[in-house]
Amino acid sequence: MDVILKQDVDRLGAKNDIVNVKNGYARNYLIPQGFAIAATESARKVVAETLRQQSHKALKALEDAKVIGEKLAGLSLTIGAKAGESGKIFGSVNNIQLAEALAAAGHTIERKSIDLGTEVIRDLGSYTAKVKLHKEVVVEVTFEVVAE
Repeated sequence: MDVILKQDVDRLGAKNDIVNVKNGYARNYLIPQGFAIAATESARKVVAETLRQQSHKALKALEDAKVIGEKLAGLSLTIGAKAGESGKIFGSVNNIQLAEALAAAGHTIERKSIDLGTEVIRDLGSYTAKVKLHKEVVVEVTFEVVAE
């Protein structure tokens, strides 16, 4: 029996895939749990149209991410932090502060998409962070931590 998956199912397929499964598995598990629908001709047309629209939206999102990435590539930020005489920061600089600095520069970036790496920033100086705008677009942003 052919079914159209409504969401990702482990070891079976991804959302909107048309897969062939045994009748009992489809009728007793996939369809009642809401994981799939029967692959009728009209349902196949709906899925094809949905995939066509999603590919258009994904292409638009990729283009937008590339434009934002070009703007961020040449950007250099300054983050102020309270520091002692030896150059050590009281606390540390994290992705929240970097997101706020990017917002002050006019770029709204979600803090979850900013990766500072494994190092903890506790000293004054220059650093780089990776900003993931899209799964294919990752930009490195340089920023400097200065004493307030």
